[in-house]
Amino acid sequence: MNWRDRCGKKLMSAQEALKFVRDGDTVQVNWLHATPVTLCAALMARRHELQGVKVCTIGPLFEWDQPEGSETLTLQTPYLGATTRPLMAKGKVDFIPVMYYRHKELPPGMVCDVYLTPVSPPDKHGYCSFGTGLFMSKTMAAAARVVIAEVHEDYIRTAGENYIHTSEITAFVEPTAPPAVLPPTARTEEEVAATEVICTLVANELIKDGDTIQIGLGSVSSPLAMYLDHKNDLGIHTEVIPGGVARLVQKGVITGKYKTVHPGKVVASGGIGVFPDELEIIDGNPTFEFYDFTYTDDLRLLVNQKNYVAVNNAMAVDLGGQACSESIGPFMYTGTGGQAIFTITAAYCNPGRAVIVTPSSAVVNGQRISRIVPVLEPGSVVTAQRAFVDYVVTEYGIASLRGKSLRQRAAALIEVAHPDFRAELKKEAQRLYHL
Repeated sequence: MNWRDRCGKKLMSAQEALKFVRDGDTVQVNWLHATPVTLCAALMARRHELQGVKVCTIGPLFEWDQPEGSETLTLQTPYLGATTRPLMAKGKVDFIPVMYYRHKELPPGMVCDVYLTPVSPPDKHGYCSFGTGLFMSKTMAAAARVVIAEVHEDYIRTAGENYIHTSEITAFVEPTAPPAVLPPTARTEEEVAATEVICTLVANELIKDGDTIQIGLGSVSSPLAMYLDHKNDLGIHTEVIPGGVARLVQKGVITGKYKTVHPGKVVASGGIGVFPDELEIIDGNPTFEFYDFTYTDDLRLLVNQKNYVAVNNAMAVDLGGQACSESIGPFMYTGTGGQAIFTITAAYCNPGRAVIVTPSSAVVNGQRISRIVPVLEPGSVVTAQRAFVDYVVTEYGIASLRGKSLRQRAAALIEVAHPDFRAELKKEAQRLYHL
């Protein structure tokens, strides 16, 4: 039977499907590369017919900007991306701080009346897959009054809970626009070089055979898998699988042999930056289990994992070890995501390790600034609290912080700071901590 026949009367145009949206609804839209572009365009086209509608999404690959003074949709997000930062700066986005995840529960402040998501065609049993973009789809779909699915024929299938039955879907739509594609991260030669050194240090010095790893999404941490070929029996429990993980499974480097939660399985809520050949490795492979974001990031589950190593990015780290990974001063840049939860878990799971990675400096508007700072800029969000940060790694080395005094922490962090800023950091450390 053709998949369109399996959808039956539920298959309709995007314009017909979006008529299910009512005044006052909160419409949740799947995230990042799982942005259903055709459905978003149809909702935007209806905006003048609707009142009091909220649209909530993360890093959408759709332009939600509305003409100044004629906004009819209120945008919300718990995590900013390239397309929503400019809107946030204009005051056009309501930001919801979120770091609380319990399986099958929407985080506080998040509501879902209508859910828009891409899916695979239904199989002969009526089940669709969310492909590499499950994210929080199971929880959203369960909470929604209406689920509208944009069908993509090339979506892979995985084990876990990466599925939804046709009976749970209100309407199916064939896309009329190309699928969303995440743009490549633009990095300078200096940034690439720093990333290579940092990932090499983490892989050689901080990750041990048999460890289970969480790899944070970001320009420095995401490439980590490509530096782990020499390891044995690694495990993966993370938010999203980056490029290189599937190849390590195929090579036998990642086996999950010593995992205490989902042994033998690679667990995530999706994949970002996965190489094309890796999609073939993942598709239908029972080793890969995708679960809802509220499950992969549930602290109650995570603390049962042994030998857990969390590797995450930071925008700035102060001399006490506090890491800001989501704002520039008070101005939001991304969001907490799961970093706080994973850092706490890794620090808690003895002998786990909570690792923060960052280049020692950055060039902003032609001026070099230090990412190791005496104190965080006023208003900065503390994503990873200093008591839970075990290591900070820059291209100049590894600062070991666990169990250290503030003076010892400051001294260790100054050693891995950019040389141009060490003298000033020492002066500030003397003022702050009598170093």
